[in-house]
Amino acid sequence: MTSREPALSVVVPMFNEESVLPLLVERLRPVLDGLGEPYEVVAVDDGSTDATPVILVGLRRGWPQLRVIRLRRNSGHQAALTAGLFRARGGYIASIDADLQDPPEVLVDMLRLARDETLDIVYGVRADRSTDTVFKRSTAGLYYRLVRRLVGNTVPAQAGDFRLLSRATVEALRELPERRPVLRLVVPWLGFPSGEVRYVRSLRAAGSTKYPLSRMVRLATDSITSFSGAPLRLATWLGAGGMLLCTVMLVLAIIAYLRDSTVTGWASLYVAVLFLGAVQLLCLGLLGEYIARIYAAVQGRPSYFVGSDTADLVEDPAPDLGEPLVHSVGAPVARNGSARSAR
Repeated sequence: MTSREPALSVVVPMFNEESVLPLLVERLRPVLDGLGEPYEVVAVDDGSTDATPVILVGLRRGWPQLRVIRLRRNSGHQAALTAGLFRARGGYIASIDADLQDPPEVLVDMLRLARDETLDIVYGVRADRSTDTVFKRSTAGLYYRLVRRLVGNTVPAQAGDFRLLSRATVEALRELPERRPVLRLVVPWLGFPSGEVRYVRSLRAAGSTKYPLSRMVRLATDSITSFSGAPLRLATWLGAGGMLLCTVMLVLAIIAYLRDSTVTGWASLYVAVLFLGAVQLLCLGLLGEYIARIYAAVQGRPSYFVGSDTADLVEDPAPDLGEPLVHSVGAPVARNGSARSAR
């Protein structure tokens, strides 16, 4: 294995993580140094506005295996994670968040399991989430039950973005035409041999969460609409139910008219109008979600732009001519005024 192909790449997407970075290095570096194999840590700065970029530059001076990729703007966790995966060069690529809720020590077990059992994917599964709030545990449980029902049981329960992928898996991800992939659903869908390593989820080491309720709702919406047409079928069933209700109310209205008591039906009419209005708006909203995805796909805009990659300062790798002409996720890389394809 050459120096351009580390045995393991660890992708760490981060946004405004200045307070946790020293703790992350303190935990992660001894684990990777203990492997006794070449490795790289791909830190993807997702447009941080605090001191995260400055700290990363300082850390890299004393840690040559640290590689820093800066995105030109905040593109979101999944886009930053995808950028790191596609540009990582290791035979195996692991992803972990910077908050240390997922223990770096588990990476050794994941790599060992992948090699011993010839697996392409190893999921980090949260065996204990007692450190999370009751609201977070309940909403997470609801999310996994929902996506498993829509997508299938191939999606591991309680498995987030803490996972290990083989080079073959990452190359398969490159070929997908997804514009905004939700990796925790796309990766199981590939069907590669997989295994699990269970661990206890810890408290966030420092800083504040970058996944508030609004982002969790957005993730759930993206997960459902990107992988299933069930919401559209739900709109159909709601329309059928509304039509059935209208038929029943029509019969009741005729009966009331024949009995000369139509004035008393204002309450049922009021409820019916409200119900049908709500159903129509819900159906329009569901349809709008899918139209928005079609619109984004037609625009063809990349989900991220790489501003700089410290690996480019050391070497100028040849372009990957095997990449598809239309890259689903990624962006041109501005470097010395020229454009290069994202790798």
